[in-house]
Amino acid sequence: MPIVAQSAETTDWVSRFADEVIEESERRAPGKPVVVVASGLSPSGPIHLGNLREVMTPHLVADEIRRRGRQVRHLISWDDYDRYRKVPQGIPGVDDSWAEHIGKPLTSVPAPKGSSYPNWAEHFKAAMVEALAELGVEFDGISQTEQYTAGTYREQILHAMKHRGDIDAILDQYRTKKAPAKQQSQKPVDEAELEAAEGSGAAAEDDGSAGSAGYFPYKPYCGNCEKDLTTVTSYDDDTTELTYSCNECGFSETVRLNEFNRGKLVWKVDWPMRWAYEGVVFEPSGVDHSSPGSSFQVGGQIVGIFGGKQPIGPMYAFVGISGMAKMSSSKGGVPTPGDALKIMEPQLLRWLYARRRPNQSFKIAFDQEIQRLYDEWDKLDAKVADGSALPADVAAHSRAVRTAGGELPRTARPLPYRTLASVADITAGHEDQALRILSELDPHNPLGSVDEARPRYDKAEAWINTHVPADQRTIVREEPDAELLKSLDEDARQSLRLLVDGLAEHWSLDGLTHLVYGVPKVQAGFSADATPKELPPEIKTAQRTFFALLYHLLVGRDTGPRLPTLLLAVGQERVRALLGE
Repeated sequence: MPIVAQSAETTDWVSRFADEVIEESERRAPGKPVVVVASGLSPSGPIHLGNLREVMTPHLVADEIRRRGRQVRHLISWDDYDRYRKVPQGIPGVDDSWAEHIGKPLTSVPAPKGSSYPNWAEHFKAAMVEALAELGVEFDGISQTEQYTAGTYREQILHAMKHRGDIDAILDQYRTKKAPAKQQSQKPVDEAELEAAEGSGAAAEDDGSAGSAGYFPYKPYCGNCEKDLTTVTSYDDDTTELTYSCNECGFSETVRLNEFNRGKLVWKVDWPMRWAYEGVVFEPSGVDHSSPGSSFQVGGQIVGIFGGKQPIGPMYAFVGISGMAKMSSSKGGVPTPGDALKIMEPQLLRWLYARRRPNQSFKIAFDQEIQRLYDEWDKLDAKVADGSALPADVAAHSRAVRTAGGELPRTARPLPYRTLASVADITAGHEDQALRILSELDPHNPLGSVDEARPRYDKAEAWINTHVPADQRTIVREEPDAELLKSLDEDARQSLRLLVDGLAEHWSLDGLTHLVYGVPKVQAGFSADATPKELPPEIKTAQRTFFALLYHLLVGRDTGPRLPTLLLAVGQERVRALLGE
């Protein structure tokens, strides 16, 4: 099937990779109807937003291929047969007693206390599966526990053992090289980066068993304690008899590998084996997998032993987080896609991954920056609607709001996120008050129900409740600040009168914006409609002083939500009372 030519409107990094993947698939297997792209995730703990890039990169490419009318499988390999390496901190329902399970498969470790899932791996997989459904990610999940314990890879395991000398020779090329001197990073390593690196499969396993009997790329789980702290002491290629001993409990046994299913290939052999077995054409890799001697580089040589080829795919950069100081940021507390989706719509999260090339790092905001990101997103939405957006931005927007299967559910009335957050802050969960304020934002097109502003309103409310410290929440005064009102000079009193006199006429978001910015202009002898270019610099100073006075009289501090929104929230009668009029 020929590659579909892409128009300028859709040519972006995703389209370019889709071109390469289709071309590579045709080169490997001409006429094969299904293209295979892959991701790998280890449910060793919370699967965080850095790991999500491992999924979103191939998802976006696979979705572009589907848009062109071709069949594609996006495999997500759940590495749930990996060993349990350590007890992560900050996990509810987990204590130091989980250390006794270190060395067992993740599917043999109990789930955290209070979980409804049968084991550790399923507990953490479930949250990711739910988030991927909300993000519109279509995939085929493969449990490596199921694959290995069912004997699916038996022939590949026997083949690896037969060619263990060849594998060992490849690995030995890198073992003998001196580690490169550490270079100082240009930027501080983000905690999310550390989590990504230490949670990777490459860090989780060694190259294989190398006892006195030689090198073996297979690691049995002990038949007594279930741990992988075992050493293969002998293996017979003809009978496939394998003897191992456990360094933890002392148990030993001899098994026939052609019928034994309680073990797995070591990581640097397991990964390329799966590339060959599944026919993977495209799979990205993180920087921790892409350095010299890493699992991706070594796998590119080992995959040939299994008759396969290394996938094409980019090295992807880490994803950082801003605003983590307000969250539990201990190890194990790095935010997950589910955490992000509590405070932002899936379209925004998809856009953050789609608009940056995989080798570009970016940050996901849990602090005030989320309001700026939403402003940027809404501006893009408007530009796409009126046809003024740049082609690359149009492509990123399209990939954010829809998949090949259709549009993602969206908010019917996408009011500004910062406005919704301010309303949620001020009303503290009282929906009837929220509706009153939201319906007054635009009197000519009032909101009939808060549901029209959902789910964006719920996301903004969740952000206020979980990521804004208590001392930054807005509490409107119950009584006027009599002492402050009494101390005001005539200019300040006049500014308050001008504001109060204009409330009824300007009672809308746009009207109040015009009013609060216009009062200092009128006091200085200018028109309320005068533009910044027509005004002297001191007007800005006067505006800041006026705004600070209003904040003190309304909420008792220097700053707060945008004043027009705050005034609407407080209501005309209460504003008049608090301003002493």
